[in-house]
Amino acid sequence: MHPHDSARLPLVVALTGASGSVYGVRLLDVLSRLGHRVELLISPAAAQVANQELGLVWNLDDFRLESLWRTPEGRAWWEVLGEPFARPDGASVADENSPDYEIEYFHYQDYLAPAASGSHRTAGMVICPCSSGTLSALVHGAASNLIVRAAEVHLKERRRLLLVPRETPLSLPLARNLVAATEAGAVVLPASPGWYHRPRRLHDLVDFVVGRVLDQLGIDHQLVRRWGESR
Repeated sequence: MHPHDSARLPLVVALTGASGSVYGVRLLDVLSRLGHRVELLISPAAAQVANQELGLVWNLDDFRLESLWRTPEGRAWWEVLGEPFARPDGASVADENSPDYEIEYFHYQDYLAPAASGSHRTAGMVICPCSSGTLSALVHGAASNLIVRAAEVHLKERRRLLLVPRETPLSLPLARNLVAATEAGAVVLPASPGWYHRPRRLHDLVDFVVGRVLDQLGIDHQLVRRWGESR
């Protein structure tokens, strides 16, 4: 799909209850700053993990977009981690107020949401981070919420589905589920940052993973220095 076509169609982004909330929050931040529409799904476990790791409080029954980026005390998510992240154009997110994000939130039990149907066109779906429970439900056809249902839709419609697990080490059942997801047509992209770009700070490692997700979606970015590029 041409990048301009992708920008017109929404991307479905789901956050589930694996460690690594920062990957999902940063992905949402970058997608929005690059002008992409996002349909956002969040599981209850994801909300718990985001509170533990980033101090964010997400009320899934009365969701406010501002809560994606700021704690109840008003601290930005990157402040909790102790350092600013860069905008896709290289400037710092600390140098501006929050931009306008084109994100539409849907409750994880809302089966009337557009993403529950294959007739709803999207540019793809990313589950970031992807919990082992979500993965298991997907590969065994046990959709108990909108997140798994939307993922099933992307598989049956032969659309791009990216799964970003962070679990380590891998149990045999989990490893088999990852193989089954790949065989079904998903792309498994572990949150496993490389080091050849010589990361110096935390955001370099986060952006490596987010950048690889964007690569799989065909979205241009300059978050990381690529292999073979001069410094």
